[in-house]
Amino acid sequence: MKNSLRLLLLLAALSFLGLQKLLAQTPSTGQPVATSTPMALSLQQAVDYSIKNKSTLQATRINEQLAASQIGQIKSQGLPQLNGAATVTDNYKLQRSLVDFGAFSGGQGPLLGATLTPGDITAAQGGQPVTLQPAYEPFVPSPPQPLAFGLQYQGNASVSASQQLFNGSYLLGLKAAKVYQQLSVKQTVQSEIDVVEQVSKAYYSTLVARERLKLLARNVQRLDTLLYQTQQTFKEGFAEKLDVQRLQVQRNNLNIEQQNAQRLIELSVALLKFQMGLDQRQPVQLTDSLNVAVLDAERLKQSLGTADASFNYQDRIEYSVLETQRDLAALDVRNQRAGYLPTLNLVGAYGFIGSAGSLPTLLKFRGPNSIDERTRFPNQKWFGFGNVGLQLQIPVFDGFRKKYLVQSAKLTLEQVNKGFTTLQQSIDLQRTQSQTTLQNDLDVLVNQKANLDLATEVARVAKVKFQEGVGSNVELVTAETDLRQAQTNYYSALYDALVAKVDYDKAAGTLYKK
Repeated sequence: MKNSLRLLLLLAALSFLGLQKLLAQTPSTGQPVATSTPMALSLQQAVDYSIKNKSTLQATRINEQLAASQIGQIKSQGLPQLNGAATVTDNYKLQRSLVDFGAFSGGQGPLLGATLTPGDITAAQGGQPVTLQPAYEPFVPSPPQPLAFGLQYQGNASVSASQQLFNGSYLLGLKAAKVYQQLSVKQTVQSEIDVVEQVSKAYYSTLVARERLKLLARNVQRLDTLLYQTQQTFKEGFAEKLDVQRLQVQRNNLNIEQQNAQRLIELSVALLKFQMGLDQRQPVQLTDSLNVAVLDAERLKQSLGTADASFNYQDRIEYSVLETQRDLAALDVRNQRAGYLPTLNLVGAYGFIGSAGSLPTLLKFRGPNSIDERTRFPNQKWFGFGNVGLQLQIPVFDGFRKKYLVQSAKLTLEQVNKGFTTLQQSIDLQRTQSQTTLQNDLDVLVNQKANLDLATEVARVAKVKFQEGVGSNVELVTAETDLRQAQTNYYSALYDALVAKVDYDKAAGTLYKK
């Protein structure tokens, strides 16, 4: 029994640990769980993944659902409105009102009767009609008396309905809601373009860093070979110890540079995963080539001259968003003006109202057919009521509030229209800047590539001369230093050119199309 209990406890503990491990591997944000298999990613695949899984975009898309919900809210205002209500009131202290009972007496005292005179008696005996004159006591005025109306407990149960027949703002509200939904969709596209820009730059940064690390590895291999040969030459007495030490210094510096490059790759990959919305624990493998990206940038440079003729401001999502905002502002002007129009509603209600001296009696529904079993008198406590009608509301004067609302809406529309000029000028400047930057960066890239080829050749010649004994160690070290600087400059120029391409595509409105 004890062994069975221990086995069950062990299985429960293992199950709990397995669940904890599974929960630790499952992000609370709902992103895909990381796996040990590297994810192959081209730039397009990285972009597609980010569009689908980036949490900021997922949050932005919720605005589209909110806009659709607002359309439903506005539509519901034009549908019949039906409400039911039931109340029970305990008038533990009934309100009293003053009643002047003397007003009902006609200004006379109590009736004493009528006096028959002998003539009246004779006339009556003769068959003639006799009019008796009433006699009253002297009138004594009395003050108004407080009187409570109603009973302690009251109830009311009713159903009311209304149907909007005419409201100038309703149809405009529907149009504005649809335009707002379009705005939310365009804002989502704008956010997607920003994410594509960030992912593209991070992807290119990782590609450049990895390519530079490969080149550094070849530099280390070449320098190790040269250092070994120099050490052997020193052992044979044909080289100085200073030559070996200088190469060792170069080798140490190259090791440090290689370590820094490796850390830079890790940071670049982490940034790429972040921009994609990918789990940091998920390994990735980039499949695109830098050569292809550079060729695309060079082809883009060749088409810069013809790009101006085909450019349309509406290709920029910012311009399209501003157009939608203008439509919303124009609808708002019409909506504020519609506030001067009357509204017409069809209204109706039906229900029952009752009263009683006690709550149990009130809760017993006694309608028109209810009879008191003791007295056989009707004892109805609840009475029905119903009404139907038209409700017309005509705005007359509101202290010029609607006037200023219309004025504010017009000014907002004018402000949005002024924004088109500013946005067009800004787009023109961005396109000019991005085009110039791309041309300059591609020219710099060509020059840096030429410098790299030249520095590579100089380093090769310096190495041959040093190995043949006709060159100095200083010349060799200087050539190696210049080569690494040329390599650094080249990859820096390569990254700048690729980033400039992304900026130009965004300025031209061609970075991302759904």
